[in-house]
Amino acid sequence: MGNVDVLLIAHRRAHYLAQSLPRLLDSLPRGARAWIWQNESFPATTQVIEEYRSHPRFHRFHHSRENHGLTAATNWLWQNANGDLFGKVDDDCLVPHGWVEEFAAAHERPRLGVIAAWHFPAEDLLPETLETRTTPIDENRSLIRNCWVGGSGYLMKRACVDQQGYLSRQRGFTGYCIDLATAGWEIGWHYPLVIQDHMDDPRSPNTGIRTDRDLQELAPLSASRLDEPTVEAWLAQLRASALTVQTASLRPQDHRGWRRRLQRLVSRAVALVTHRGLA
Repeated sequence: MGNVDVLLIAHRRAHYLAQSLPRLLDSLPRGARAWIWQNESFPATTQVIEEYRSHPRFHRFHHSRENHGLTAATNWLWQNANGDLFGKVDDDCLVPHGWVEEFAAAHERPRLGVIAAWHFPAEDLLPETLETRTTPIDENRSLIRNCWVGGSGYLMKRACVDQQGYLSRQRGFTGYCIDLATAGWEIGWHYPLVIQDHMDDPRSPNTGIRTDRDLQELAPLSASRLDEPTVEAWLAQLRASALTVQTASLRPQDHRGWRRRLQRLVSRAVALVTHRGLA
């Protein structure tokens, strides 16, 4: 396994960071380095970060006094790291031990561009999709294919950045993955599933979102777009997102104008899971 550089972006949710940062650091093997970016100045967040600065896998820290979001932080890693594989973990996600080793082994496949941990509960997996969307990587693992994955718990070949360049605000990570798929890179989730705990999912045992007020106060980025900021609506959107990524076209050209296309797909999936009584 070559060098691996993994980014964690911290903001204002120190209660999640106090779990996700030590988990990330402890999960990294030798040859892997954690890069920490803090947006804005929140004393509780800074305190958590300072507590782990001496960890042997804590490699580099950048404190942005303004909130520059995900794009600037991701590009900071891509522009400055020299690893063979780049990764990112959100501060609301707990990655499992061994994920880097599993994904690095999968990356022996030359055209594998991005492989990710599954960030929904296993109950959201549609077994009937496996046969049509899964391709073998080697004798021990396969890839559940899609044209994009979530922005947490993934490893991507540096060669992808060398070929395609950096993120822009107009092209987030979803669009970036779709462009990679268009260029012939394989994108998807590791199978057997490697599951990261998404603590913003109310079904997580570590969630901070149990009531509508919790949701409004924590305000995950995706949940901030809800018409009605309720736990029920948030659960419906999470289930819809899981349905969308498992039923979306595997043809990258079908995702031109991807923002509008994905918005339609998620809206249809929300209606479907609500109609089924799953929300």
